[in-house]
Amino acid sequence: MQVGIAYSEPAQQLWLRIEVPEDCTVQTAIEQSGILRKFPEIDLTTYQVGIFGKVTGLDGSLKQGDRVEIYRGITADPATVPRRKMADDDDDDD
Repeated sequence: MQVGIAYSEPAQQLWLRIEVPEDCTVQTAIEQSGILRKFPEIDLTTYQVGIFGKVTGLDGSLKQGDRVEIYRGITADPATVPRRKMADDDDDDD
């Protein structure tokens, strides 16, 4: 069956489609995709993973067409980003 693997960094996004066996787990699909070699900073013991935006465990089972997502830690508080952007925009009004 075919599934997708998605991972994003600020400067780069990666979306892979791979063939996996019918009884494949999230972890097996990630390992088979080769994404861990391309992004060695991915640590599956600390990063969360999900299927179509819903957090799941590495032992989660996959279905045809699922999109496995690897979530890295948040580097900025989303609540403060709009405030900082508004403050930056205020400087341009001179």
